[in-house]
This record gives sequence, C-alpha cells and structure tokens, in this order.
Amino acid sequence: MLALLASFALLAWLASDARWRELGAAFARLTVPVLIVGVAGLFISYVLRAARVHDEFRGDAGNRFRVCLRIVLIHNAMVNVVPFRGGEAAFPLLLRQSFGTPLGRALASLFWFRLQDALVVAVLAVIIWPGLSLALRCAAVAVLIAFAWYLPRWARTPHDWAEGRAMATKFAKLRDAFAESTRHARFGWMWTIANWSVKLATQAWLFAALLPARPAVGAAGALGAELAAILPVQGVAGFGTYEAGAAAALLPHGISFESGLQAALALHLFVIACAVGAGGLAWLLPARAADTAPPDRPPVSGKY
Repeated sequence: MLALLASFALLAWLASDARWRELGAAFARLTVPVLIVGVAGLFISYVLRAARVHDEFRGDAGNRFRVCLRIVLIHNAMVNVVPFRGGEAAFPLLLRQSFGTPLGRALASLFWFRLQDALVVAVLAVIIWPGLSLALRCAAVAVLIAFAWYLPRWARTPHDWAEGRAMATKFAKLRDAFAESTRHARFGWMWTIANWSVKLATQAWLFAALLPARPAVGAAGALGAELAAILPVQGVAGFGTYEAGAAAALLPHGISFESGLQAALALHLFVIACAVGAGGLAWLLPARAADTAPPDRPPVSGKY
C-alpha cells in the first residue's frame, strides 16, 4: 500500500498544473553530447556488473562472459519495470537456465551483491552528506567497513545450526550458501566500487544537465535517488520513491522540491529507457552455440 501510495502521489503531482509540459522542457536540456555520455556511462556500468557476475560464477560460466552480460542486462531491465522488486527473480532463474547454478547458490549471491551495493552507497552517502562533523563521518565509515569485513567471515565460521530445529536448519543452509557466495568472488568489492563510481558519475552528469546545476549538486541528487532505490519498500517500478529521494537530497543545495522531482523523473525515465532497451536487445539477440554449450566440468552439486 505504501508503494502504491508513493506512485499515485507522483502521478497526481504530474497531473496538476500541466507539469507534463515542464517535463518536456527538462528533457530538452539533454543535448546530444550529454545523451551520448549518459548512454555510454550506463552501458559501462552494465559491463562492470557483468564482470562481477562472471568473477563470482567463473566456475559455472567458464569463458562465457557474453552470457553473463546478457543475464545482467535482462535482470536489470526486469528490476526496473517489474513492480515491488519482482524483477530480482530473473537473476537466479537466468543463472540456473544458463549455467545450471542451483537456486540457493544464486539467491545467496544476489543477496551478497545487493548488500555490497547498499554498503558502498551508504559509505558514499556518509562521506558527502551535508552537516555531518568529520569525526562522525569517520566513525560511520569505519563502522560500515568493519561490518562489510566481518559479515562474510562470520558466515564462514563453523557452526552447529544444522543440528537444531527445522527453522534453524533452514537458516543454516542459507548461511552456508551465503558463505559460499562470499568465498568465490576474488574481486567483488573492486567490481562493486567501480560500477557505482561510473553509475553515480553518469547520473550526476545527467542531473547537472537537467537542473541545470553544478556536478556536485547533481551527485547529491543521484545519490539520494539510489539510496531510495535500495529501500525494501518502493513505488511501482520505483516511481515516486526514486524521485522523492533525489528531491530530498537536493534540498540542502537550494534546489526546490518541485524542481528536484521534475529532474529526477526525467532522469528516471532515461535510466529505465536505457535499461529496457539494453535488456530487450539482450533478450532478442540469439545466443551463439558456444554460449549455450555446457562448461567442461562436472555437474554442479545440488546441496544448496
């Protein structure tokens, strides 16, 4: 209900005072060079995400990076258009279809990916959030880094959860799958930081053109939008919460809430158009025989 309310509130705001025409004026600020940089930046972020998937599932994927890119593009499109984060289901299903990866292993990996995303965005938010003292910033960053370091080590610690009741046994399987996921990626944090650096820089560039404003102001809006995007409760396809998060982050920089909503909606539509376009091409392009052939290795264990 909260997600629907957020999206309906955005729709009501657009329907009042002919704001659809103002949205067109915002899009007119995106010149051809700005659009080229925006599309290129988002595509590079897709490639970096595919590299992260390939790094984690290299035992399943072999040298089939192209399939990992296809999985990422389709998954990204589904996440952007399917309501209530339902598109996340595409990731484990595509991994099982393409590589035979067990669903439990894929789900644990998806959880670890999203947790890494959240921690990187949270650290960036603490660093640039206005009004915080240097001591508080340093303490918050240290706590987040310590949590990111400790969690996978906790998951890999020997435990006796499987010897408990039925519920404890289920949590034991999840913990073991999570531990397996954190063990496989050699450069997971590197790919995550690189992806978010490119993605946020691209969206900051687009925000600055849409407002118009300085790149630092655009970075604040992009970070606010992404902080809203990782919340468990979101508007339908992110509409409403994405825009509100960006507009709220722009307020300390002197950008009115209405102007922030307008720029954020234009950026949101651009991001969705790129995601759906890339995902549609990945879905329609036929896979090569080498991509569909099973890897030269024993079948994946089904213990997860």
